[in-house]
Amino acid sequence: MMKMNPEKICVLYDGACPRCIRDRDNYLRLAGGRAEDVIWLDITGKDEQLKRWGIEPRKALTELHLIVGSDESMLRLNESGGAAISEPGSALTGEVKVMSELDAYILLMQRVPVLKPLAWFMGLGPVRPVLSAWYRKSVYKRLKREGR
Repeated sequence: MMKMNPEKICVLYDGACPRCIRDRDNYLRLAGGRAEDVIWLDITGKDEQLKRWGIEPRKALTELHLIVGSDESMLRLNESGGAAISEPGSALTGEVKVMSELDAYILLMQRVPVLKPLAWFMGLGPVRPVLSAWYRKSVYKRLKREGR
């Protein structure tokens, strides 16, 4: 049987954020078996690793980030929730790419049939900047409320 999604996705999420955890759980529920190619990595306390990967820790909190790569490149991800995609403490290899903000949401949602129409809508020219601004504002408000 041919795989529909040859690339794996590692979602970097804020495990200190109850809403982020609910969003992850909802995605997993909606995705069902399609979630097998998605790895969720809690970035709480992993600022140094994020920097080594070229991801600004504050941006990782304020924008969804995905690391996308082949099965082989993602096999090196520490399945126990560690912070290694290549070797522990190293930079990302050229085998993977980082996506963020709406591009990340759209790619993630396109993998789930029930979410595909929403992903399409989010990608529309007039919708994209409005949605992006709304999302950033709500995240900044949440982080301020949490004192982060």
